[in-house]
Amino acid sequence: MLTQGQIQIIIGLTLLILYSVSIVSLVLVVLLENRNPLKTIPWVVVLLFLPGVGLILYFVFGQDNRRQRIISRRTYKRIMQPLQSDIVKQDRCKAPDIYQPLVRLLNRGKRNPLLYGSDITCYNNGVEKFDALMEAIGNAKHHIHLQYYIFADDEIGRKVKKMLIEKAGEGVEVRVLYDDVGSWDVKNRFFQEMRAAGIEVHSFLRVFFPIFSSKVNYRNHRKIVVIDGVIGFMGGMNIADRYVKGATWGPWRDLHFKIEGKGVHGLQSAFLIDWYVASKLLIRGKAYYPDEKIFGDNIMQIVTSGPVGPWRNYLQAVTFSIANAKKYVYIQTPYFLPTDALNQALQTVALGGVDVRLMLPKNSDTRTANLASHSFLDDMVKAGVKIYFYHDGFLHSKLLLIDDLLTSIGSANIDFRSFEHNFEINAFVYQESFAHQMKKHFLDDMNQHCERLIPAKWLKRSIFKRIAESFMRLFSPLL
Repeated sequence: MLTQGQIQIIIGLTLLILYSVSIVSLVLVVLLENRNPLKTIPWVVVLLFLPGVGLILYFVFGQDNRRQRIISRRTYKRIMQPLQSDIVKQDRCKAPDIYQPLVRLLNRGKRNPLLYGSDITCYNNGVEKFDALMEAIGNAKHHIHLQYYIFADDEIGRKVKKMLIEKAGEGVEVRVLYDDVGSWDVKNRFFQEMRAAGIEVHSFLRVFFPIFSSKVNYRNHRKIVVIDGVIGFMGGMNIADRYVKGATWGPWRDLHFKIEGKGVHGLQSAFLIDWYVASKLLIRGKAYYPDEKIFGDNIMQIVTSGPVGPWRNYLQAVTFSIANAKKYVYIQTPYFLPTDALNQALQTVALGGVDVRLMLPKNSDTRTANLASHSFLDDMVKAGVKIYFYHDGFLHSKLLLIDDLLTSIGSANIDFRSFEHNFEINAFVYQESFAHQMKKHFLDDMNQHCERLIPAKWLKRSIFKRIAESFMRLFSPLL
């Protein structure tokens, strides 16, 4: 007969064997998924060297949901049909020849058609953006569709909420979509007050038990507003005081855009797809895609990306665009954690004589990501990339400019999270005048608010700083 001590030893050995088998099995799963080695190695290290904690981290952050389909092809086609059937004639809507492959890449499966004749207004601070947004909401007659990663319960958030409630009281259809994790610290009563006033409110990919849920790693980072189908907003700003009052170390520098014209139809379709995912309600009808006037010769594609489906279309588009640059590439991003392919593309064009300029914040809201970002800069400066640190506050702008022909604006950063984990939305704009406008914005920031990284000085920074940066780089796919 076994003693109590022997029984405890057997139970302990059994649990150890079961845990070891689980860890080995998960390591095999990670390996068999054939992910990028840069992502595989960190997870193997975490699983092997962080017993227990590594297992939890993998289930929360490590699972690959790219093969999952969160919306059926049939439903997607029904939502997109108004947009696909209302494209302007292609003889009036042709992007520059060099970008025809890019247009086809982004329009794979007729998901992101060319949209002609929009007008774009740029806001580079929160005061201008929220003034324009509140004015547009105040003038709404039929519907207001509002989607944000963060909808904060602060001064700005309460002002927007109050106006939405007033418009709902006037009979305007108001729908609000927020990210469950991005707005995790907002009490439910904040949104319940809107529901009580007749506003339809839903959270995206709600996480009931965060510690056991893989959904926590896949967030909706989009910022979309559509007013009556004729005015839209997109960009980098959420609804929160920080965009007006700034960070603790200075102003918050960001970009947001108002779109009028056909581009709004692209924002509308993106919102309605996410709305269906969150609410299971299919919204259709001519009222949501009214006839649009032509404002000029602007051509754009509204592009959504996310952690579902076989292709990383935003990453592919950015890499393709940079690799085909002839004169210059200008980038503003708060976080710089490029994939190996994008890293090589930037260095290659710089070595080929293209003027590549990268603008990053000197001080970041995320120290770990900032350290990892800096580890990529050594090879950049050696290849001839010019690095600028924005020092007057926090730079949160997301901007890509190429050759006075192509501009990419929207919600996506140049990092693994935007490329692989987040649901993002960007506009690829094919118009010289808009490129010139945004180039002036970039150069003004560069000349007035930045200090240039001096390669000789940068490459001599302390060994301890380099070790810290290199260590955090190991985890850059997970940040």
